[in-house]
This record gives sequence, C-alpha cells and structure tokens, in this order.
Amino acid sequence: MIEISSLCVYCGSRIPTDPAHKEAARNLGHQLAENGIRLIYGGGHVGLMGIIADATLDAKGQVIGIIPGHLHDIEVSHEKLTELHVVDSMHIRKEKMFQMSDAFVVLPGGLGTLDETFEMITWRQLRLHDKPIILVNYKKYWDPLLKLFDHMIEAGFVEKEALGFFKVVERMEDIMPALLKAPETEIKADISKF
Repeated sequence: MIEISSLCVYCGSRIPTDPAHKEAARNLGHQLAENGIRLIYGGGHVGLMGIIADATLDAKGQVIGIIPGHLHDIEVSHEKLTELHVVDSMHIRKEKMFQMSDAFVVLPGGLGTLDETFEMITWRQLRLHDKPIILVNYKKYWDPLLKLFDHMIEAGFVEKEALGFFKVVERMEDIMPALLKAPETEIKADISKF
C-alpha cells in the first residue's frame, strides 16, 4: 500500500451555490489534519480552496500553497499557511504541486479544476506517473464528466483502460480508505518529460 504524507487537492476557487459542497471541503480538511497528511493546493483564500485550507489549519494540520505571482499580486493568496510558494507561472505551479504530492483528490470545481485533473490523468496515460487520483463525485457533481469519458471511449478516442487511471468515490468518508488501498507507485516521475 502507498504511504500518503502529502495530498494535492484540486477544487473550485468560487463559492458554490449548494452549501453542502462547503461542508464537504471542511470535512476533507479535517480528515487530512486528523491523519497527519499535508494539504498541497493552489494557495488561494477564496472558494472551496480557502475553505479546505482554513479547515485543515483549524484542525492543526499543515497546508502548503503554491500560487503564481500574477494571482498573488492581486491578493488572492492565503497568507496564514504553513508554507506559501509564489512561482512564475501556472505551468510551474502545476509541476510543483505534482512534485510535492503523493496523490490527488478532485473535489467539485470549474475550468481550472478540470484543467489540473485532465493533466494528471493524461500524464498517467503517458506513463509519466502512477500516483493515485481520486475523483470525488459528491452529490453526483462529476456525473456529466463520467458520461463524457464513456462517450469518448465509445467513439474510439480513448481506451477503456483510461477509466482505471482514477478512482471514483461518492462520499467524503470514502476518500481516505480509497487512498490507503492504493497500490505502491512504480513509476519514478521524470519532470523533464513533462
């Protein structure tokens, strides 16, 4: 089984219309702190990103934020983190988040969340890494995305094995067990290939 000491969480930078998503983010933040797992995330204080960071910190957990300078400059960075890394670009941010994380969890989010998620799944397809990716289909939020995967497979653009590049859970309490059951990674990631 894989040992998870740092978990990258992708999630929305906006406040969702359904308050249940805010409570779900708080729940995960508390789970991380209780399990001694560092949160690696995009470094913002807004939306679900800010909620999960605050929840992890409130529960005495560690939070490492990675934010590009142009976002830091317009004051969206969280200033009370364990560590805040200000980097030169979005690309470097994603690369550093990858390097610092043992696994990835995807909560509901928007375009940025999709961008980050698809990059990690694509890198798995290219055998650049085999770190666990957990898609949290909380309140069926990701159902349309999962249907899109089925559509792409049926159309012949994606191999069926792509569904094995990530695991889907429906409930917040299923995240930690899914991570703990993930197999040991075998691919040594080489950032120069990214």
